[in-house]
Amino acid sequence: MLDISNNVSLAAWEIELTAIRSMGNGGQRVNKVATAIHLRFDIKRSSLPDIFKKRLLSLKDTRITKEGVVIIKAQSFRTQEMNKEDALNRLKELITSVMVAPKKRKPTKPTKGSVQRRLTSKANKKTVKQTRQKPSVRSI
Repeated sequence: MLDISNNVSLAAWEIELTAIRSMGNGGQRVNKVATAIHLRFDIKRSSLPDIFKKRLLSLKDTRITKEGVVIIKAQSFRTQEMNKEDALNRLKELITSVMVAPKKRKPTKPTKGSVQRRLTSKANKKTVKQTRQKPSVRSI
């Protein structure tokens, strides 16, 4: 069981953990021990509240597939237990990031001073670029 907050938790059946071999440079144990953890979490089948599911599915995160499955690969540590803990912590961070409601954007206008500064800087750039041009040749 993974506790996300005081009132939100995930059951063990919702998270699928698989041990796989780590990628990277070799060593003595490289082809023998499966220390990396592959975590799969199906958002649509989970017991999360609907608002959290909707926010998770709307995230533009590469770890979330089109089918709504979160895939996390943890291979930073040498032991399987630490990688398992790392993967669960990363899943917890992902879910807690959508628990906070996003602030609504208030549409604003640029100030008159900022508009004026922008226009004068554009005019200055224009004159600088015009001075770089070759002079036109006129026939007399």
